[in-house]
Amino acid sequence: MAIKPEDRIKQIEKMAKALGDKNRLVILQTIAEKGCVNCTEFTEVINLAQPSVSHHIKILVDSGLINSDKEGRFVKLCINRENIEEFNAFLNDINKF
Repeated sequence: MAIKPEDRIKQIEKMAKALGDKNRLVILQTIAEKGCVNCTEFTEVINLAQPSVSHHIKILVDSGLINSDKEGRFVKLCINRENIEEFNAFLNDINKF
């Protein structure tokens, strides 16, 4: 089923907003570099309290940039490659004009 153009724009907007914070960029970059990461690892990477880290991760998950899978009492975070590719395709489409 094809995605409606207005739904695609809404998804791109959510991803762009999520990328508008340096802490979220660091989280995203860390996940990309390591493959998949345990949620608790970010308090060492970013100098933020656990509730703040959780807030940023929630925004990244809600935007579709990362996936979260619960494994026991831990949450494993991975890049959502499909949505990252969609975001890149959107930027490439703009670049054509």
